Amino acid sequence: MAFVDDITVHIEAGRGGSGVVRWRREKFIEKGGPAGGNGGKGADVYVRAVRDIGILASYRHLTSFSAPVGGDGGRRGMTGANGKDLIIDFPIGSIITNLTTGQVIRFTTEGETVKILCGGDGGFGNEHFKSSTNRRPTKATPGWPAEEANFHITLELIADAGLIGLPNAGKSSLLNALTNAGAKVGNYAFTTLEPNLGDLYGYILTDIPGLIEGASDGKGLGHKFLKHIRQTKMLLHLISLENPDVAKVYKVIRKELKQFDPELVNKPEVVILTKTDTVSREVLDEALSKMKKLCPTVLTVSVYDLDGLKALSKKIISLLKESKKQ
Repeated sequence: MAFVDDITVHIEAGRGGSGVVRWRREKFIEKGGPAGGNGGKGADVYVRAVRDIGILASYRHLTSFSAPVGGDGGRRGMTGANGKDLIIDFPIGSIITNLTTGQVIRFTTEGETVKILCGGDGGFGNEHFKSSTNRRPTKATPGWPAEEANFHITLELIADAGLIGLPNAGKSSLLNALTNAGAKVGNYAFTTLEPNLGDLYGYILTDIPGLIEGASDGKGLGHKFLKHIRQTKMLLHLISLENPDVAKVYKVIRKELKQFDPELVNKPEVVILTKTDTVSREVLDEALSKMKKLCPTVLTVSVYDLDGLKALSKKIISLLKESKKQ
């Protein structure tokens, strides 16, 4: 199923049920009087945060949601049934905007539940209008209309660390090696067309599809997914040693982050030089020397080096723990 992170839908709460005109018909009671019940209240609409980034994809062919209406009143003064409240699930990280009122809801915690629309009240049956001067009212009112609005929902993934870098930097390969995420891997640019998530001993990692120079201006795929970097606590910046100038690659990505959102370059960052098995020791040492002048924390990794992967996992977890204390 394709990854979806941006939808617009129309949502309507439930209309109130109508009141009714009814009369008492009981043995030995010649003139029973009014007995029409009130209508039930229409359903309210709630949104709820869930840990499922794929749920928006299940809504991609929907244009609207409608909550149940209230039941009409009944005989003997019985009130109609209230409509069952509608709860719509959205992923953690969703930003839900009411396009009518401008209200914005940001989901950051699983289970958060917020009422967004109120159902209509039920109408009155003729029993409601009975009085000392009006013994046989024939009046009943319809249920009240419900609130409705168009909502725009956009998703910003919430993860502890985001893997960023140029296409083919090894992000998906490293994510798979660290977390068994099962992300698709191929030896060509733009293998990853949507973010993947993995669990590293309770910490969530996500690979952000390949950024390129000009991504902040809409080039390539990166511009669509740059927003997901905002919610990460730390950046793991992967640079393949297949690039002859690692410092230039680093500066290109940093420039795109800053142009998209200046705050992104202030996040804790670790540079990881990947594909160390493809270069000589001299080339690796030169790349390390260059990068340590630009970033205080520079690590190296090959996905074929199990001991190196274990050491990298421990280092990432240690840095994430430190970032949570700050």
